Amino acid sequence: MRVHLCVVGRLRAGPERDLVDDYLKRFDRTGRALGLGPARVTEVDDRKGGGMAAEADLLRRALPSGARLCVMDERGRQMPSPDFAQRLGRWRDGGTQDLAFVIGGADGIAPDLRAEADMALSFGQMVWPHMLVRVMLTEQLYRAASILAGSPYHRA
Repeated sequence: MRVHLCVVGRLRAGPERDLVDDYLKRFDRTGRALGLGPARVTEVDDRKGGGMAAEADLLRRALPSGARLCVMDERGRQMPSPDFAQRLGRWRDGGTQDLAFVIGGADGIAPDLRAEADMALSFGQMVWPHMLVRVMLTEQLYRAASILAGSPYHRA
């Protein structure tokens, strides 16, 4: 199951990018034997200032055809890491070929795009900067692959 992160904004060189790259590399290495990955990031940027609606259009164009859609949203479902791992495993085992995670811009995700999602996932009720959400999501993807592989990385 290929994993896509479709995100608003460009992540510049720096500590956040280093963390994202590291966790994606770990996810790809761990997930490969499990039928997870590769993972790739597609960045979109609304240079015309069209707001959430314009960002949603750009994000839709970045989504692979037929992909299962999970939006990152503070109103979404919160779940422990083992449950997230099980969800990924069920989607993979159910034949999902492409899984796309969408991270919106500063104003979030347009309601119509959010309504199209198969799942909305939250890292808590607090609002996180979208650049940090990338780091947290990539770490959770790696953690999920580690859990599914039976690795000791996750100690719960």
